Amino acid sequence: MEKAKILVVDDEKLLRWSLQQNLSKEGFTVITAEKGMQGLELFSEEQPDITLLDVHLPDISGINVLENIKKENRDAIIIMVTAFGDIQTAVKTIKIGAYDFVEKPFNMDKLKILIGKALETVSLRKEVSQFRSQLSKKYGFTNIIGKSDEMLKIGELVRKVARSDAATILLQGESGTGKDLVAKVIHYESGRADRPFMDINCTALPETLIESELFGFEKGAFTDAKNMKKGLFELADGGTVFLDEIADMKLSTQAKLLKIIENKTFKRIGGVKDISVDLRIVAATNKNLVEEVRNDNFREDLYYRLKVIPIMLPALRERRDDIFLLAKYFVEEFNREFKKTVKGISKETAKAFLNYHWPGNIRELRNVIERAMILENEDYILPEHLPVEILSFDAKHLGAEAAPVSIPPGGLDIEEVERELIKQALDIAKWNQTRAARLLNLTRDALRYRMQKFGFLPAKT
Repeated sequence: MEKAKILVVDDEKLLRWSLQQNLSKEGFTVITAEKGMQGLELFSEEQPDITLLDVHLPDISGINVLENIKKENRDAIIIMVTAFGDIQTAVKTIKIGAYDFVEKPFNMDKLKILIGKALETVSLRKEVSQFRSQLSKKYGFTNIIGKSDEMLKIGELVRKVARSDAATILLQGESGTGKDLVAKVIHYESGRADRPFMDINCTALPETLIESELFGFEKGAFTDAKNMKKGLFELADGGTVFLDEIADMKLSTQAKLLKIIENKTFKRIGGVKDISVDLRIVAATNKNLVEEVRNDNFREDLYYRLKVIPIMLPALRERRDDIFLLAKYFVEEFNREFKKTVKGISKETAKAFLNYHWPGNIRELRNVIERAMILENEDYILPEHLPVEILSFDAKHLGAEAAPVSIPPGGLDIEEVERELIKQALDIAKWNQTRAARLLNLTRDALRYRMQKFGFLPAKT
């Protein structure tokens, strides 16, 4: 097991010698520096587990050294060494990010106890770092599976967005299309990967609790508020908040969310102090937010704030080229999990998969393969392993053409017919304007003109 490394930065030669002798006997590797600049150089070269840093140094102050170390590594464990009675300075160093402080002359046994506690923190942070590294691997770009043109474009967009400074991203698409996976990829491939990722389902949280969960509350804010509680937004500072099913958030909470996006501040329930946070907000919905705005269920100003970078995830039936890639990926995943050696899906199963319309999208495909691999022990997933709805599905019914339009004896309103056709195309395309325009043999601009004309787009602000 590798020895813990301690850097001692102090201008007192006798103190450096004493610390080196005592801590070396405890099994630590000790390196020393008598000046601040030398200490900074050694920190960069050696990356010690703990730094003992004197406040008063001959070239630059220990506070400046502390600030520079924290810029290089904000998780660095630094114990400040202060003169007796210099409490104000010690408190200041804690606010900057020091782990703790000791006063000269200090008791060596107490110092060793403090170092032991600090090393426990180091160990915990390493475990967290390893866990986050595993998450980064699990939710890397390679986990966005697809070779269809649309998915290749989405993959490239996600890559750009993750590495940008974009503060708000809106993910849209049917349930089961992978919005939660894309949100995690955006986080774990960004500079925020070592900070929290808060996954919040706006439907799962009861309306009476959502504000206290998101914003926290002060002690005494309401009957059961016996202690102050930080909200999820505050806990996620520096990281990413994923708001799934954003369309189900009540209007009063939407107003507070808009303030966070615009001002990066909020108040706890019952609080008067503004709390500043640095957050990336990724919102997702399977609803049509334009319709929700029109029906006064969603704030128009929040909609425009969220859709700075909109990403529309296609339904699985619209990317059939990817079905076999995804099936292979899930078979390999469950082979590892269930310790099986299934080789893949049979040709007949592949045909059934291609013919099916997958209303549950990728989630449904994953569940079908998981079920088959749990219950069956064949080399391949066969048709008899599939649910009856897949085997009995007839794609022809979905492709049935609508009856041609006929003019009734009393005549018709051509504007109303055009409006209805636009609405039908948008519904079929799940409000993807490019696909809806293709269904009507229109350009996207021509479709948008008609959407504006018939009130399917909010008025421009």
